[in-house]
Amino acid sequence: MSEDRLNIKNDQVESPEVNPERPAEGADEQKKKDATLQAIQQLGQTNVPQLESNVFCMSIIGQVEGHLVMPPHNKTTKYEHIIPQIVAVEQNPKIEGMVVILNTVGGDVEAGLAIAEMIASMSKPTVSIVLGGGHSIGVPIAVAADTSFIAETATMTVHPVRLTGLVIGVPQTFEYLEKMQDRVIRFVSRHSNVTEEKFRELMFRTGDLARDIGTNVIGKDAVKYGLIDRVGGISDALAELNRMIAESKGEILQ
Repeated sequence: MSEDRLNIKNDQVESPEVNPERPAEGADEQKKKDATLQAIQQLGQTNVPQLESNVFCMSIIGQVEGHLVMPPHNKTTKYEHIIPQIVAVEQNPKIEGMVVILNTVGGDVEAGLAIAEMIASMSKPTVSIVLGGGHSIGVPIAVAADTSFIAETATMTVHPVRLTGLVIGVPQTFEYLEKMQDRVIRFVSRHSNVTEEKFRELMFRTGDLARDIGTNVIGKDAVKYGLIDRVGGISDALAELNRMIAESKGEILQ
């Protein structure tokens, strides 16, 4: 009986040793799996190109979400996510310029103006490019950059400021709307080549939009009206941004 007990004890002692590094390896593998799963969920692919760049790419996609949270089925860009990114770009010495990619239907007016004002006040070179659409409050964000581009097939809808939900029908409400509208008009005319008169004309034009007043501007027309600087794609936008960065560093002789 004692020999059997001794053998059991010896078997327990002689069991394979646990490698202290294995739990860490297992944790690393789990982290990799979690990162891969997250990439698939967010980007639709298992990996993204990793590149050390002096240019930061900021995207304004879907609806600009302001103080009210949009329904979960809406594609949104939250302004509380965008504003810290702009601050980080301004402070990071490794980032020398920023390109803003827009494909937005518009959204919250004050949130959009806040983003536009921050882009316009940056000390580093900025370039924007409208792909697909830069509608409504996306117009001030597009023109806020130092140089703006629009794809040939992209559109921009210019229309008056609108409110959704419960509206109190008193004169003060309409005065507030008019003041907000004036803020948008002044900002756009100050940061683009369109005049206030022309922008108001585009904003209040009738007969162009089926269920609204305003104007749907496509590609070259946006440049013709002075809203956007040039027609071009991502390569044109990045080439211009790199040229502006080199000029700001004094690498281009005047």
